[in-house]
Amino acid sequence: MHIQLSDHFTYKKLLRFTLPSIAMMIFSSVYGVIDGFFVSNFTSKTSFAAVNLIMPFLMIFGSFGFMFGTGGSALVAKTLGEGEKEKANKLFSLIVYVTMACGAILSGVGIAFIRPVARLFGAEGQMLADCVLYGRIILAALPAFMLQYEFQAFFSLAEKPKLGFYVTLAAGLTNIVLDGLFVGVFQWKIVGAAAATVMSQVVGGVYPLVYFSRKNSSLLRLERTVWQGKALCRVCSNGFSELLSNIAFSFVSILYNAKLMALEGENGVAAYGVLMYVSMIFSAVFIGYCVGTAPVVSYHYGAANHGELRSLRKKNLRIAALFSVSMFALSEGFALPLTHLFVGYDVALTALTLRAFRICSLYYLFFGVGIFGSSFFTALNNGKISAIISFFRTLVFQIAAIYLLPLLLNGIDGIWLSVVVAEVLAALLTVAFLVANRKKYHY
Repeated sequence: MHIQLSDHFTYKKLLRFTLPSIAMMIFSSVYGVIDGFFVSNFTSKTSFAAVNLIMPFLMIFGSFGFMFGTGGSALVAKTLGEGEKEKANKLFSLIVYVTMACGAILSGVGIAFIRPVARLFGAEGQMLADCVLYGRIILAALPAFMLQYEFQAFFSLAEKPKLGFYVTLAAGLTNIVLDGLFVGVFQWKIVGAAAATVMSQVVGGVYPLVYFSRKNSSLLRLERTVWQGKALCRVCSNGFSELLSNIAFSFVSILYNAKLMALEGENGVAAYGVLMYVSMIFSAVFIGYCVGTAPVVSYHYGAANHGELRSLRKKNLRIAALFSVSMFALSEGFALPLTHLFVGYDVALTALTLRAFRICSLYYLFFGVGIFGSSFFTALNNGKISAIISFFRTLVFQIAAIYLLPLLLNGIDGIWLSVVVAEVLAALLTVAFLVANRKKYHY
């Protein structure tokens, strides 16, 4: 059954429509997880720590694609809801072309500055060499990485979420197979892991470019466009919350790594890396769901269908609550096997990681509210509120918790618990904004 943006969405239809987007985000997150698994088990603990140390820096650059994708899809969906298809396609095309150009520029900047940045993070010796080598290979394919993030949002808007899933599945399988071949068989170590990721990103970013460039059955097509400076500013301002969220997450990860390096050395960074791999996959479920529902919200907002907006808000919050409880249970239940999967070769590191899992699992009970709230206001084309939620959720509350809780709890447990406290505060802030704006947007 073909699902259209203009449809009335039941719980079943919402889940069917968003499932491909969820799968897309999960497979995108799997890239780093697969690299981490092979690097940890087939190279060394130092290389594993290096990948985790430099990854936040790399994710900052990739996040620009997410900004163009979320901010752009909201504006394009609203334009489609207003019945202006030709205008929507020209705007879509402009966003894609600008993303490619920005990707090329940022790639050069990242490659030039990665060594001093890695030193700033505390890397030295072999860890520094691994950070630079891995990072430069990944950054060389940054335009494809950004496009992959961007098209994840546009596939749902184009009413082709299944095609988006198949593309991401192909990219994910490419990464898994090549990691096994390059790292496990050829023993190319960290170079093999980076090369496998790059090849998968090329698959995920270039195929959609070809698909939308040709005649297709979706709502969108790449074509000749015109410069629309004001529209691009709206895209960037509306998607800025998602960019800010990803940059702040990366910055906070850097702070965590610095604190953990001081307290536990490489073991602390490695343990945090394992937690982040699991968190990336679980977060991908929420982000994928929000990416899938955002065009629907934007479309009905543009069409002034207030009844459907109210229905979507209620259903989204209930589904988010269900996901949260499920992820908490999964994190607690699989803490031991996941720990052994990544770091079972080191007894001390295993104990440290398992302890972190037990505490940080509480985080999953609350983090879906903040993710949903930020995405919901982006879909309503209110980038300001979305940015405020993201800013406090991923930066202010996190930094305050990182520095205050270790003082109060006297040890590393305070660092693990800080992510939980930050998400509780973010959930309360999100609820306050949802209540305060319910009459303005009629949801």
